[in-house]
Amino acid sequence: MSESGFASTSRRTILSFILISTFAVISFRLFQMQILQQESYEEKSADNSIKAIEQMPLRGVFFDRNMKVVVSNIPAYTLRITSAYYNRSLNKILETVIDADSGFIDKILYNNRIYSKYIPIRIKRGIDFKVVSWLEENSEHLNGVDYIVEMQRGYPSGIMGSHMFGYTKEVSPQQLMKEKEYYKPGDYVGHNGIEKTYEEYLRGIKGYNYILVDSKRKEIGKYNDGTGDVASIKGNDLLLSIDADVQRIAEEELKGKSGGVVAIEPRTGEILALVSAPEYDLTQFAYTTSKDFLNQLYTDPTKPLFNRATMSVKPPGSTFKLMAAIAALDMGIITTETTIYCGGGFTFGRFFKCHGGPHGSLNVIHAIEKSCNTFFYNLIYRIGLDKWQEYAKKFSFAGKTGIDIGEEVAGLIPNSKYYEKIYGENWPRSIMASLGIGQGEVSVTPLQLAIYVSLIANNGRTFTPHIVKGYLDNNTRQLIPFQFKEINLGIKQEAFDIVKQGMYLVVNGAGTATWIKSKDIEIAGKTGTAQNPHGKDHAVFVGFAPFDNPQIAVAVVIENVGFGSTYAAPIAKKMIEAYLLKDKLKKEKKVVPELKDKIIGAVIED
Repeated sequence: MSESGFASTSRRTILSFILISTFAVISFRLFQMQILQQESYEEKSADNSIKAIEQMPLRGVFFDRNMKVVVSNIPAYTLRITSAYYNRSLNKILETVIDADSGFIDKILYNNRIYSKYIPIRIKRGIDFKVVSWLEENSEHLNGVDYIVEMQRGYPSGIMGSHMFGYTKEVSPQQLMKEKEYYKPGDYVGHNGIEKTYEEYLRGIKGYNYILVDSKRKEIGKYNDGTGDVASIKGNDLLLSIDADVQRIAEEELKGKSGGVVAIEPRTGEILALVSAPEYDLTQFAYTTSKDFLNQLYTDPTKPLFNRATMSVKPPGSTFKLMAAIAALDMGIITTETTIYCGGGFTFGRFFKCHGGPHGSLNVIHAIEKSCNTFFYNLIYRIGLDKWQEYAKKFSFAGKTGIDIGEEVAGLIPNSKYYEKIYGENWPRSIMASLGIGQGEVSVTPLQLAIYVSLIANNGRTFTPHIVKGYLDNNTRQLIPFQFKEINLGIKQEAFDIVKQGMYLVVNGAGTATWIKSKDIEIAGKTGTAQNPHGKDHAVFVGFAPFDNPQIAVAVVIENVGFGSTYAAPIAKKMIEAYLLKDKLKKEKKVVPELKDKIIGAVIED
């Protein structure tokens, strides 16, 4: 009996201990969950009952320097599918309604499979109102299918600006991984040009509406009557430096041509116009871009996606004579009293012809005016190849300029080491003669030429070229300017003064561009014809105006057409007049009285 009683007592003690321990653990966990970790579990509970709906902010718009809207936002409908509620048997019907290929929806859903099935996936942007009406009429049969109103890019000013503005496209998986705190599947992000460079200013801050949902994630109503909703904040509007009128003229003049044009305000480095031709239609990227359109762009032999203004490298031809003249004057190798005799050419190992010669004895001013090759064949040997390259680099050649649209190339300015690598230590010095007139291996971009002529116009000083002046504060609408690096060549003022006299005579004296002389504006410039072994020569022109107070500098390169004076200089003249004679040109535009009443809506002045 005693053993049995003992065992019985032991069992009761053990059971009591187990019960008390279990109760203590449960009590502690309840205390921990309800008191110590209350906030954490409240958040998890809220996650199960509240759904946050993203509110996409409006993207910042672009204004030109005169506050004309050049890139805007316009409303568009977007079809979405939420996989958790969607029946894929509807694919064929929806694909027919939105005019998509078979498998289109499955492919998009598959590509987004790694994300929550409760996140709505954008299927197609830019669906028309007929599709929206059909969705409304059949909504009870379309579980998991909805549409939202989003904003897409519009271009109301009548300019294309395709290589300058860039466009927006759906965020890539790689970008999602890098910036998953902001972007979600289906979001659009800036691609190329200004849209890409200034993405963080343009995209704004997302807002959130909080919705109550049941256990099946079905929406019940607003959480706390919407008091906790967070409004989206619009992206910053950008003030561009471009002049829409000058840009439009340049685009019109380059239609049907291949080439690049850049206009700059010399004092500030602000881009007034930048055109690469041929261009492409940015409105095609506002919606989901069709495969046919993309295939057409990629296979087009004229390469419209290639930015010729910043990436196409060509010999600068005779426009490069200005650089050699400035180098020689700054180094004290020549003065205005120095003359070189032109008997029709120059001999160094072989004979180099002077087109338009013989010119007789010329000083540097008249050598620029007449574009005498003989003078500059001689001059590069007096300067020396390495010193010649050193001055070229000062003018931003052989390096990237840092323009704020990203894509550009450096070009090539050879020196003695370059030729030693190719030919050895005893490389043929006769090569230098061609370099002296901007031919041979030397290659530059239209953008570099524009900076070059800006520096000449403004006596060796400007700023890093840029298209965006700054952003507008959303509240005050005040401009917050961006800062750009100042460029100062440190070259003697006299060198620029002398070279500019020669450039003045090119247009207003007996030079190679006299037929673009303007009765209203004193234009100074230099023509060039870049040799092309694959066809017609490339036409080049650099110039600025007004001569006494330069406000615009222009570089024009037109491919495979012939002489710079014939094909490039007239385009520069039209751009200069569009900028400096704006008010006069407006007055000359007359509206036929009897047509006034037929104009629908308001007339928007340029």
